[in-house]
Amino acid sequence: MFGRIWTLALGAFAVGTSGYIVTGVLPELGTELSVPMSTAGLLTTSFALSYAVGAPPLAVATSRWGRRPLIVGALLVAALGNAFAALAPDFALLLTARIVTAVGAAVFTPAATAVAAELSGAERRAKASALVFGGMTIATIVGVPTGSLLVGPLGYRGVFWLVAACCGLAAVAVAVAVPSVAPPAKVTLRQRLAVAADGRVLATLGITLAASLGVFTVYTYAAPVLSAAAGAAGGMLGMLLFGYGIGGAVGNVVGGVAADRFGYRAPLLLAVCGSVVMLSVLPVAGNPVAAGIVLILWGVSSWAFNPPVQRRVIELAPESSGLLLSLNASALYLGIGLSGVVGGAVIDHAGIGAVAPVGAGLCLVAVVLHVASSRRAGRVAERVNAV
Repeated sequence: MFGRIWTLALGAFAVGTSGYIVTGVLPELGTELSVPMSTAGLLTTSFALSYAVGAPPLAVATSRWGRRPLIVGALLVAALGNAFAALAPDFALLLTARIVTAVGAAVFTPAATAVAAELSGAERRAKASALVFGGMTIATIVGVPTGSLLVGPLGYRGVFWLVAACCGLAAVAVAVAVPSVAPPAKVTLRQRLAVAADGRVLATLGITLAASLGVFTVYTYAAPVLSAAAGAAGGMLGMLLFGYGIGGAVGNVVGGVAADRFGYRAPLLLAVCGSVVMLSVLPVAGNPVAAGIVLILWGVSSWAFNPPVQRRVIELAPESSGLLLSLNASALYLGIGLSGVVGGAVIDHAGIGAVAPVGAGLCLVAVVLHVASSRRAGRVAERVNAV
């Protein structure tokens, strides 16, 4: 059974790399297309915001499609988007290619997560979700450094071709290994709106948005933050970020196991509180060794967040899990898309030293929302059935 989940994780790695690979090739891309670095950075923002905006309506539009052809199709769209990026002669068309790629990713991630949960059974939903998100975690660990390493021999166009091939191979693997899964039961528009408007659903989306915005506001500006806090640069900076990625891989697994064993409430609270603590102490790390310890623990806590919040979403309304997972993914990517803007504004008005404390404050907002919303009992599904 978990061999099938690993196949879905391979797809998550492919679409995750599609999103993160750009960071590693920005200098060469900007030089070849003659655009400043700030403009080239829009390739990351456009992907994140297109994902955030596109995921919910795409989930509604494809709600009656068979899950396997939907997932395969999404991976093929992502492959085409990356191929389009490799062929794009100018920045405008490259930006368009990134939006196409984001559409494929926006359809794939919630659908694959829901299928993984269904295939694994109720008692292992969080672990299955963690495995799928593990593909995204690995993408963050290897995506940026891989792009940096391969852009020399392959050029940025060759890197995009490689990612397109990964998406295509993942589509073939899913078509072969993942069984046919029927679409979820039909839910009327009125029922969908009732679910999406529930206070605990909105609180969950707020938790995801605040936590992802807090984490990525710091991660986006990790280089200057770590330089100011610990004097890290060059190879040392790469090692520290690699440590964060390793911590993230561990946290993703731990979060899934903990959510299956203890439910989502306590693991989710501990994960977000961990980010608050680690981001609060990061500015005073003082040296690379201390900063490395903080980044590893921050990676554990920040990525342990995803499995319990996914379980919370599914438990709120299993009948509408596809829609809610897409909304949650939108909140996640909206936080990522806004992080550069928020971090830049903090740097302009308060300096680089304020970035980590602001990130901690945003994560603290997620803690408050979680504690407040967890006091409300019952299930959203009961409201849906009553409509």
